[in-house]
Amino acid sequence: MKKHHNNQRNRGRSTKRSQEKPLPLPEQTTYEGRISVNFRGVGYLRTELLDEDIEIPQESMNTALHGDTVRVDLLPKRSDRNRIQGEVTKVMERGRTEFVGTLIKNNGTVTCKADDARVYRDIYLDKDEVRDIEPGTKIFVRLNDWHDPKQNPEGKLLKVLGKQGEHDVEMNSIVLEHGFRVEFPKAVQEEAEDIQQKAHENIQNEAKTRRDFRGVTTFTIDPWDAKDFDDALSYKKLENDNVEIGIHIADVSHYVTPDSELDKEAKKRGFSVYLVDRTIPMLPEELSNDVCSLNEGNDKLTFSAVFELDASGNVQDSWFGRTIINSDKRFTYEEAQKMIDAGEGQFFEELHTMNEIAKKTSERRSKEGAVDFETDEVEIELDENMDPVKIYKKERIDTQKLIEEYMLLANREVARYVAKKQEKTQGSFLYRVHDQPDPEKIDSLTIFTDALGYDLERLGNGSITSQALNDLMAKIEGEPSESIIKVAAIKSMAKAVYSTKNIGHFGLAFEYYTHFTSPIRRYADLAVHRILGKYVAGKKISPEEFAELKGVAERTAQQELDSMHAERDSVKYKQVEYMADHIGETFEGVISGISQNGIFIAEESTGAEGMVRLRDVGDDYFELDESNFAIVGRKTGQRFQLGDEVAIKVMSANLDQKQLDYKLVAGNKAPTDTKK
Repeated sequence: MKKHHNNQRNRGRSTKRSQEKPLPLPEQTTYEGRISVNFRGVGYLRTELLDEDIEIPQESMNTALHGDTVRVDLLPKRSDRNRIQGEVTKVMERGRTEFVGTLIKNNGTVTCKADDARVYRDIYLDKDEVRDIEPGTKIFVRLNDWHDPKQNPEGKLLKVLGKQGEHDVEMNSIVLEHGFRVEFPKAVQEEAEDIQQKAHENIQNEAKTRRDFRGVTTFTIDPWDAKDFDDALSYKKLENDNVEIGIHIADVSHYVTPDSELDKEAKKRGFSVYLVDRTIPMLPEELSNDVCSLNEGNDKLTFSAVFELDASGNVQDSWFGRTIINSDKRFTYEEAQKMIDAGEGQFFEELHTMNEIAKKTSERRSKEGAVDFETDEVEIELDENMDPVKIYKKERIDTQKLIEEYMLLANREVARYVAKKQEKTQGSFLYRVHDQPDPEKIDSLTIFTDALGYDLERLGNGSITSQALNDLMAKIEGEPSESIIKVAAIKSMAKAVYSTKNIGHFGLAFEYYTHFTSPIRRYADLAVHRILGKYVAGKKISPEEFAELKGVAERTAQQELDSMHAERDSVKYKQVEYMADHIGETFEGVISGISQNGIFIAEESTGAEGMVRLRDVGDDYFELDESNFAIVGRKTGQRFQLGDEVAIKVMSANLDQKQLDYKLVAGNKAPTDTKK
């Protein structure tokens, strides 16, 4: 659930600053960095050298766009403005130059209005290029050099996407808008097809050199609509009553070799992107759905982490290496859960034992400080026309948690194995790390939770423990504000990132952690496989390989954000499309954000978020109570606070902007006191 109120860090500071005299400008007056732009065309530059962002008015943007790297000079202090403002003096590097938009023809002028509202100027196009294209058509354009802020930018048509509002057009628009491509280059496709044709012979030759698990009970457990299966579990009961659990991961690194065309394209994409109706794979389907996928009944090459576990899930022994498997069964989460619940069926004993161990390891992780940040996942059902017919919050079942526990185990133990090797060899590796929370962000989170009536315990130095966060999660379980507080808590945390320097993983409470289990859909995992293979074989890591790992860590940060935003946009589009068929109907919702312009409300069952403007809230004059995340009626004292349950009517739906307008209706549930 996305909150739309202001950044907590700036909010807390601006509230305090407004009560003080304006501060003088810093001695340093020029700064460089990556600019963020809001939907009003106002820019913000964050720098560690200042306590607050530099605000850049639209008239001072000087052609800078969201994501550009810029140089900014501070503007003189204005008596009517309390915050630091600046002016872009140079665009050093464009963050992106390609945009999706809608073709507009008006009095002989042809422009592209970008879907991204942060692109605050329309882009002029050559009339001859688009002569035969109807206005309102979705198009993909490239921005030409733009240096004059007094003129609109010019661009070149790259692709005609189709009629605005059509499902495929809108989904493809989202993919392109976030920098991904659907089609693979010809050389990449040819390389994949060649590997597919030779796969059977290749596997038979490899079988002679690998540890053979084809006689061991093995299965996959995945979502019902999964097409690529990159992990499988094997199970064997040992004579000492322990069990041997194998976590077998598709050996993508055997097929995708460094500097091949496939490798270059996978590196460029970084991730597979999962939209509501399709997957934009990192690798061509010949590999992702066939050669590398651990399909039932087929011999497959894998890279495995094999563990001897006791009944409590403690690791007694471990082995890492290349293997060959043959999956006995492709389970969906629901099928496997049905067998566990029924107490019988194919592979019941294996599933039951693995599930019991997974529950114990999950409980132990929680006691050791792992934080439960689990939030609701929205499931969208589409009909044959790709129209949304049902949206609901999906319940996480035990079999999903089972798979998660064994993937966490493999990721942790692979990282631990390599870390121990590194101590002797001074080698390198790619870790998945999660830093301690920023005290300032925890300040804001504490203010936020206190306003909603929940105490967040902190240490004397202002820091926070994972146990305190878990205590908070326990208090809010089942409450209307649960999702909102969880999202706020997640936003207050440092972001998990890839790094060649291990600092541990705060959220999971692991000293060592990496991503090993999804090389079909994450390039970082493919890089981890290559390095792990070197360590297993006793080989040294070259300086070139170390440099490559650092490059992967730096590059994937933005790729990960882009894929996440594309997935969220596809969900948001379908939520708005669904609610567009329910204009005038009344629903229950929870206030998910507060701003000076209005309150944001997430509909209870679908999670579809919309806005109620302040001017439309009752007959009173409502004002923002920023410190308590509420709006309060000046005459009546009526109060609407973050987390309140309310009744809403759907007033309008804007598919172009993915926006919903709601109206509060009589008989709302807003409590007068939210203190628990």
